[in-house]
Order: sequence, then structure tokens, then C-alpha cells
Amino acid sequence: MKKLRLIIQLCFTIITNGYAYGFVSGKIYQGKLKFACVPGLNCYSCPGAVASCPVGALQALLNRQGFTVPFGMLGFFFLLGSLLGRFICGFLCPFGMVQDLLHKIPVFRKRKRLPFHSVLKYGKYAVLLILVGIGSLFLFGGFAKVPAFCKYLCPSGTLFGALPLMAANEMLRSQAGGLFWWKFAVLALLLLLSIKVYRPFCQYLCPLGAIYGWFNRFSLVQVHWKEEQCTHCGVCERACPVGLTLTEISRSPECIRCGECARACPQGCLSFRKKESESHDQSAQYHKDKAQ
Repeated sequence: MKKLRLIIQLCFTIITNGYAYGFVSGKIYQGKLKFACVPGLNCYSCPGAVASCPVGALQALLNRQGFTVPFGMLGFFFLLGSLLGRFICGFLCPFGMVQDLLHKIPVFRKRKRLPFHSVLKYGKYAVLLILVGIGSLFLFGGFAKVPAFCKYLCPSGTLFGALPLMAANEMLRSQAGGLFWWKFAVLALLLLLSIKVYRPFCQYLCPLGAIYGWFNRFSLVQVHWKEEQCTHCGVCERACPVGLTLTEISRSPECIRCGECARACPQGCLSFRKKESESHDQSAQYHKDKAQ
């Protein structure tokens, strides 16, 4: 599962950032595909990006003069969230892949969570509300509204957008000021922290993870638990990179559907696919209840 997930992450990152000319020229692709959004946090300003970031697109709609409900983006989130939930975070997010790779570096004693995790995990909801929502609606820079999350925090934008553009464009390097160095410091801190703690940005700051997490309980993609087959050995809980309990796996908003629990389970009672016997039992129970 680990190798398969890494292959999917790499392929998706390459496909969604495949505009090679942009990296050479230091210019952003602005073709028609940019009107579409990718599922994960993938910066619009990355010189290789062929589509837009959903958080950036949501902020752009909220930034428009005169408030209108962004039904298109809400529908986008509802559709992908209902289908995949935070499977997107586990398999289809380039910045998530970066954190995964850094966490594999064999230094430091690894941690799944930061201290005070039970409080800090709500940070991503605060970012969603304050920076993406309130910030986009009410924070102003001059006479224009500000996409606050992208401008002041997003580490993916700094890594995949600002740094490659500045590397290819001397004028941009000469214009780097305090805001750039603030975002660079945020990025550096998160990258260093990722070596020790599993996906700190995803767990504590990502507004996209906050949105998709709301759909985890009922999304189509689930890690199914065959409870009667389970021996409660605890292997799956030890394998879970974000430290979830057996009853939290798949249902918790923190579950990124990485599949490590299913891979580790010695009884094979955790799976992305419902077993035929389980489906048959549920069907039989349904017809029994209907007959009664």
C-alpha cells in the first residue's frame, strides 16, 4: 500500500504540474484548464500547474465585489467530499506527499501528533473560518480584497509557486520583501516539523482537510471494518500514522484514508472494499426488516 500510494501521489503531482515550460520560463500557465480545479492543495501560481487550487478558487469568488454565494465551489466540495472524503488528502495532494517523504527521513524520534493535539487539531477549522472565509470577505489591501490564506499562510504556494518562480525570474527575486520571508519561515518550520511529526500542516492548519473531513462519515470511499472478524489486537491502531483508534478509523475527520491500517491488519478485517459476505449479510437483513 505504501508504494502504491507513493506512485499515485507522484503521478498525480506530475500530471497536475506538468507544464514544464513554466518552470523554464518562470511564467504561469494561463490556458483554459486553469478554469478547472484539482482536488488537492495545488497552487495556481506554480509555474507547472495546469489547473487551479480549490481553496484559491473559493477565495477568488469570495473576493469579488458584492457578496454572492459560491454555489459552484460548494458543489465541487460536496461532490468530491461525498465520493472520496479525505482520501484526497492521502492520495491526491502534492503538499501531503512532500510531508510524507520528509517524515521518512530516518532522523529524530518520530511522533504521530503534537502535544495538545486534541486542541490543536481545530486549528484547520480556524484557518478555514478566519483566513479563507472572514479574511477573504472582509480583509482589504488597498481597495482590493485579499485572499488571506494564500497571501499570508499557504506553504504549498510558497514551495510550488513562489520559490520556482523566483528561481527563474531575477526581477521577482529582487522584489522579495517581508511577506515573502514570513511565508518562507512558515514553510521552513512546517518542513522541518514534518521530519518528526506526521503531516503537521494537514493535521493542524489545512483548510481543505477541514472541508473534506466533514464528509468522512458518509463518503463513498471508506475503510470498512469486519467487526466480528476482529481480534482487537491493536496492530491497526499502532500502524495508523495519525494515531486513530479502531472505532475512529475511516469515520474520524482526521482519517486521510492512507490504508496503513488495512495493510497492517493480520486478520484482514479492514479493507477499502466491502467483503461479499458483509454485503450479503446487509442485503439479507434489509429484506428481513422489510418483510417484518
